[in-house]
Amino acid sequence: MMDASLLQNVWFLLFGVLVAGYAILDGFDLGAGMLSIVGKNQAERRVFYQAIGPVWDGNEVWLLTAGGALFAAFPPVYASVFSGFYIPFMLLLVALILRAVSLEFRSKVDSDKWRALWDRAFWLGSLLPSLLFGVTVGNLLLGLPLDAGGNYTGTFLQLLHPYALILGLLSLSMFACHGGVYMAIKTEGDLQARMQSWAGRAWMAWVSLFFVGTLATFFFAPARMAGLTGNILFWLNLIVLLGALVALPVVLRTTRHGLTFIVSALAITAQIALVGISLYPNMVPAIPDAALSLTIANSSSSELTLTTMLVIALIGMPLVIGYTIFIYRVFRGKVQ
Repeated sequence: MMDASLLQNVWFLLFGVLVAGYAILDGFDLGAGMLSIVGKNQAERRVFYQAIGPVWDGNEVWLLTAGGALFAAFPPVYASVFSGFYIPFMLLLVALILRAVSLEFRSKVDSDKWRALWDRAFWLGSLLPSLLFGVTVGNLLLGLPLDAGGNYTGTFLQLLHPYALILGLLSLSMFACHGGVYMAIKTEGDLQARMQSWAGRAWMAWVSLFFVGTLATFFFAPARMAGLTGNILFWLNLIVLLGALVALPVVLRTTRHGLTFIVSALAITAQIALVGISLYPNMVPAIPDAALSLTIANSSSSELTLTTMLVIALIGMPLVIGYTIFIYRVFRGKVQ
């Protein structure tokens, strides 16, 4: 049997894999939802719905699984984060519901005004989760005001820190680029060319905000940068991230859209890995007293629980991955 320390590290890694899986899969349909607003007419906007319609709900399973894994493996972290981010998470829930309802209701009434209403709701329901994803990450990197019991002692307005908002815009541009790349796979002709163009614009915003966010980290969250220069994993991930970001616009200009998607997914994974490396071994850094931080050691479940959950994960994850691959194979090809 694995010892407790190894199990804690394994679950930290698995949680990161689930978050990265969500960012890659739901990230592209959130991005497509944001870009749907640029459709020239109702027929073009319907293409966006058809492109993500068969897969969006399966993509969101990764978010639910990540939340379940956090609850099972690191319950104090789950309690602190979900109570501290109560309002943002409620906004996220409303946005995801709005998005789902838009997909179902848009075609129920034969009216341009009706469809335009749900098109805007779909856009908003895609934009808010994209922004809140980065805001959440930004606040974790900053650290949360926690008491000795791990309870969040701040306010909602404290979560809207300029640094967190910068990372919110970073995640928004990242998902918009990823969504544009996906739509280039699913479309053809003029719409495909425009999606490539929008992906390129979002890429420029992504790269710019990445460097702005990195610089801001030195000023607002210097503790996250401490010790990274001697960490080989940090340098390997940074090389992968910069390489993927440099390669992305190059492959974007080609017809190899599948390769472009892989490069975009690689950049997203490397960026999330950098966040994990900078946080480790913390799950939730505490401010102003770092001694109150929730770490993988002081916030994990029992060894038995972690072992049992690992067995369940080893059985369930291949099923989820297999189902995902099957669905994407069934619905591959262009959307007419």
